[in-house]
Amino acid sequence: MNRQIRTLGIAGLVLFTVLFLQLNNLQVLSAKKLNDNPLNTRQAVKDFSQPRGAIQTADGVVVADSVDSGDQFQRLRRYPTGPLFAHITGYFSFTYGSEGVERTYNKELTGKTDTLKLNSIGDLLLEKKHTANVTLTLTQKLQQVATQALGPRKGAVVALDPRNGAVLAMADYPSFDPNPLAAHDQNAVRAAWTQLAADANKPLLPRAYRDRYFPGSTFKIVTASTGLNDGGVTTSQPSYPSLTQLPLPQSGGQVLKNFGGERCGGPLPEILAVSCNTAFAQMGLDLGAEKLSAGASAFGFNDIPPLDLPVVAKSLFPPASAFRFNQPALAKSAIGQQDVQASPLQMALAGAAIANKGVVMTPHVMGQVRDDEGQVIETFKPDQWKKPITPDVAKTMTDMMVGVVQHGTATRVALPNVQVAAKTGTAQTGNNTSHTWMVAFAPSDNPTIVVAVIVENQPNVSEATGGVVAAPIAQAVLQSALGTP
Repeated sequence: MNRQIRTLGIAGLVLFTVLFLQLNNLQVLSAKKLNDNPLNTRQAVKDFSQPRGAIQTADGVVVADSVDSGDQFQRLRRYPTGPLFAHITGYFSFTYGSEGVERTYNKELTGKTDTLKLNSIGDLLLEKKHTANVTLTLTQKLQQVATQALGPRKGAVVALDPRNGAVLAMADYPSFDPNPLAAHDQNAVRAAWTQLAADANKPLLPRAYRDRYFPGSTFKIVTASTGLNDGGVTTSQPSYPSLTQLPLPQSGGQVLKNFGGERCGGPLPEILAVSCNTAFAQMGLDLGAEKLSAGASAFGFNDIPPLDLPVVAKSLFPPASAFRFNQPALAKSAIGQQDVQASPLQMALAGAAIANKGVVMTPHVMGQVRDDEGQVIETFKPDQWKKPITPDVAKTMTDMMVGVVQHGTATRVALPNVQVAAKTGTAQTGNNTSHTWMVAFAPSDNPTIVVAVIVENQPNVSEATGGVVAAPIAQAVLQSALGTP
């Protein structure tokens, strides 16, 4: 009898030990693995239900916040301004994850940074969870102006402060309403996503920083800057011949024509003012592939701009080796065609380099992070990203771009009592349409804003150039930002 009792006791002890070890394994050793398992919907709901801070503009408008929902998720994410900031805030969705600021600053919004964790130690016993609020560099006022000026035309507007890289406005058309993606009815969420994803106009695509286009003649500011920086080009020499078309070497008789068949030539200030294709193509050939490729890279091409948003597009300029046996491609690349591709953000940064004495500052949309008591715990510290040209070259380029506004192709971006520097662009797409561009900054003597505008797929007619279509959009943004009448 004693032996049986002892045997049962040992067996019970063994079973208890096994059960204890398994529970310990589940609760401690395997906890992370179980929590991270995509089939663990309970953990997913718990994560999604965590308190989350707000996102607001620099002028105090809340563009993302959370309210009590009274369901299993506890909190519903809202986007009060709808499509206006959708490509900046992104979305926070149980089914489709997160985008935009919601993704980049997820740790700040959920209180999981080291600073916020340290601040929360005293509230552990109270089970109080701290979050933080993100303040953007953008204002609702300027974002509305940019959006309204662009109107229902596919394209994008980017406005930066060249002195520190702060994004002041970043508008796209079309956009989308993030609220349906943040809803708690998952069937409705999937239906909304399916509709957006199937839309041929790509409303989910943030064109301003994730799409690329032929930059057309706006790229001539890079070509001209490279020529000046190298020393092979000055404001007086060379004087390019007056032509309507340029025979291209190694092409078997191909020619490159000026827009509208116009005749143009002369020194750099003159050819920039009228955006002379033949002269800039010849400049590219004279500079050579090595220098032009290096000049483009110095401005940020072939590198991902360090914007604090997810999946930023790299703008492209071919390597020098691509032109070794293809001089026509080099000539066309010098005027922003062929295989040159640029995001609106990249062209804004190119303009910012000239506006900021040759220095490109790191672009950013986050201005400050504040804890839930309003204390600033993080501020973006401006830093240099690129330095493609000297201050002297930047000054020369600025003076010539003022000339483009005063007596060239960009007269429609002019403002009363404020001197504007600008360059237009009309990039041929190959399907009887063009992308119309404008890069502008002001005031020219002490720039506080640079704007890049693209309007896609305009008809190939003289009334649909960058100076006609894109210029009024840039003008409206400059006018609002500078407070001019």
